[in-house]
Amino acid sequence: MIDTHTHLFTEEFDNDRHEVISRAIDAGVTKMLLPNIDLSSLKPLKKMCDEFKGICFPMIGLHPTEIGNEYKSHLNALEKELSTNSCYVGVGEVGLDFYWDSTYKKEQIDAFEIQIEWSLKYDLPLIIHSRNSTEELYNVLLPYKESKLRGVFHSFVGDESEAKRLLEFENFVFGINGVVTFKKSNLSDVLKNIPLSRVVLETDSPYLAPVPYRGKRNESSYVVEIAQKLASIYDSSFSEIISTTDDNVLRIFKNLY
Repeated sequence: MIDTHTHLFTEEFDNDRHEVISRAIDAGVTKMLLPNIDLSSLKPLKKMCDEFKGICFPMIGLHPTEIGNEYKSHLNALEKELSTNSCYVGVGEVGLDFYWDSTYKKEQIDAFEIQIEWSLKYDLPLIIHSRNSTEELYNVLLPYKESKLRGVFHSFVGDESEAKRLLEFENFVFGINGVVTFKKSNLSDVLKNIPLSRVVLETDSPYLAPVPYRGKRNESSYVVEIAQKLASIYDSSFSEIISTTDDNVLRIFKNLY
């Protein structure tokens, strides 16, 4: 199994990071992809990926909720790092988030467009965070519909109409995490309209722990619960879910080794 989105470098894991990695490996997780948040998170992210080389893989980007007045200088610093270091396997976590605050809406869109260009320039997949921003997300991506742009719609929890619109972007897959196991989530029904060939596994740990761990700190080993739920939804075997989602990851993350 490949956990395509986990924040294992954050302080929530400072006391037992090695144990968390060991549990993930024991559970069958072979690779963990780590998305950057901002300039300050880059150092611990790189340190962890250096320590667990071949297991943990770094991505680089500026999270939409971290965008403020200084966003352009932060983006310049991040691209300088990206241009001089070949270790990054994706551009992320980037995107749009207007859930709490839309003060920097214009800046978020501008930053997102800049990082889309990074994805194309460096031939790396884009890991997209979207919250309360489906219309704006669609409009920003539309000009790139026929391009080589590829990536992941991270933590997809949309309805059928949102899924239908995003399925138009054929080089993108949907990141499915613990939300699919929540009793009140309608994601199971929505996924019936999304082919398994367009799905990848993720935990988004330490957030969104799946049932039966809901409310606790999430970790990569819990990706097993997500895969088991998908096996039920797609009326498929656990091994087929793993095989197909792994293939989907390797199709999108072409430089994952």
